[in-house]
Amino acid sequence: MARMNINQMSFASVYPLLVAKAERKGKTKAEVDEIIFWLTGYDEAGLNIVLTNKTDYEHFFKEAPAMNPSRGLIKGVICGVRIEEIEDEIMREVRYLDKLIDELANGKAMEKILRK
Repeated sequence: MARMNINQMSFASVYPLLVAKAERKGKTKAEVDEIIFWLTGYDEAGLNIVLTNKTDYEHFFKEAPAMNPSRGLIKGVICGVRIEEIEDEIMREVRYLDKLIDELANGKAMEKILRK
């Protein structure tokens, strides 16, 4: 079976997984949304459009209203790969989001997750 390119995956198909991961650890959908809003500049209405239109991951990030300049402060390893060494821009953005959701699920304070 051919492996799907993550850039072509619908963000709407991944979003419930991000929320479920957080909720399993006692966190909320609102906290996941706050992270997404901080990282991408989307607001609730914009996120709803992305989800309704089944926007793919690549366009989710490329069309983001305002990628947060502090996202470069997100460091570490996710899925065995050091984030700061990822050369593909979209894959790095995907891993930034993964890392932030992991931090939320692991109980890190929101101020630290949002690099304040």
